[in-house]
Amino acid sequence: MQELRPIRVLLAQPRGFCAGVERAIEIVEQALSIFGAPVYVRHEIVHNKRVVETLKKKGAIFVEEVDDIPDGGVTIFSAHGISEAVENDAKQRSLPIIDATCPLVSKVHKEGQNHASKGRDVVLIGHAGHPEVEGTMGRIPGGVHLVTKTADVEQLNVSDPDNVAYVTQTTLSVDDTREIIKALQAKFPKISGPDVRDICYATQNRQQAVRQIVEKVDLLLVVGAQNSSNSNRLREIGTEMGVRSYLINDARELDPAWLEGAETIGVTAGASAPEELVIELIEKLKAYRTVNVEKVVGVQENVQFKLPPELLAARSSPRALARRS
Repeated sequence: MQELRPIRVLLAQPRGFCAGVERAIEIVEQALSIFGAPVYVRHEIVHNKRVVETLKKKGAIFVEEVDDIPDGGVTIFSAHGISEAVENDAKQRSLPIIDATCPLVSKVHKEGQNHASKGRDVVLIGHAGHPEVEGTMGRIPGGVHLVTKTADVEQLNVSDPDNVAYVTQTTLSVDDTREIIKALQAKFPKISGPDVRDICYATQNRQQAVRQIVEKVDLLLVVGAQNSSNSNRLREIGTEMGVRSYLINDARELDPAWLEGAETIGVTAGASAPEELVIELIEKLKAYRTVNVEKVVGVQENVQFKLPPELLAARSSPRALARRS
């Protein structure tokens, strides 16, 4: 019987948790520490089943709507952001609120609001139905035009073609939005938009890391949730570059048939996937072949976001949260 050759695994860098996800998880954990269980989180705090299940075991209860939260229940909004209507519903019930919206998402909200205040039609580049998109559209007064692909730009009707602006979903990179932005600029030459520096650093870095390794691999495995926009995009990049690419929730979804003919495998993880899932995947690979892991040199991220002021205030006085809300 012929012995199978060892598999070379290239670990993308960076991968996994971004600063916004780390902040959101810490917010839930600290809220549980300060107030005790349960605390209530509207929607998944981030798009990852392992993260959600871990927090559930610690006492977090995840709900679909504010109406599902009992009176007085400590309420946490997810990292994706929420509409003004959702926030108002919570405030009208005097629920103690902690907002875990990623600061980069909040920045998009403010940019859109600023454009709207100047009378501009606002175009949002994003995916319909994504929680971040729904939250952003519900934060910008006067309505928002959502575009997902270049063909959508052709159908746009605005009140003043010379007074238009655009913002983007944070889980889209410069590469994801480039063609749509070109189409917008062609149709509306005076359109205003964010600086390239405003694009989410984590999305861009993780995509660049995949592009760095994908030409060297026979197979790309992306660890992340099926409803994670940035995880799906990592898989799509591999497919677009001609490499067999799969998005899996965890090691249990690894199909050993994928390993046939593969000598080098690329492994990465979406921004909401914990590193433990990557470690478990590598251990699963070892059940089939000898594995040699190489950590690819890439961007070192040192971004940290401050915790929300309402949580910091609650550390010294838990009752302060109810008063602020």
